[in-house]
Amino acid sequence: MAKKSLESLVIASKAKGVLKKAGCNTAGDAFNALNEYMYWLLGQAAKRAKANGRKTVRAHDFMS
Repeated sequence: MAKKSLESLVIASKAKGVLKKAGCNTAGDAFNALNEYMYWLLGQAAKRAKANGRKTVRAHDFMS
């Protein structure tokens, strides 16, 4: 089953620049994986905020 395509949250050229400065190349699928991780991370932060009775996601909601 194919995954539904998600809108990109990652600016690939900026992320690629950071990796290039670190001396790394990037594979073609790297940014798709990073984008999926971003969606997961945002979802987890939203769940944590809701679990704490808030609608506002705060910085500490991204920490485990």
